[in-house]
Amino acid sequence: MAYKAYIDNIKAKTGKDPEHFRDEAREKGLTKYGELLAWLKSDCGLGRGHANAIILYIQDPALAKKMLEADAKKEKPKE
Repeated sequence: MAYKAYIDNIKAKTGKDPEHFRDEAREKGLTKYGELLAWLKSDCGLGRGHANAIILYIQDPALAKKMLEADAKKEKPKE
């Protein structure tokens, strides 16, 4: 599954974008992979794959945004 598909599914399921999760993680002082994973799975109801997509966005937003842009370019236009 493309990275953008994970993010789109998270938005559809939770109504929240990656920035929301990043801001909330900062407020909670969560930075390490294990603590982010536990929080996203238990408090936010995300599965491991979706949690990993958000963790990438939290820990390396520049890379995550590049991946989103690349995936968007690969998508076929909807007719």
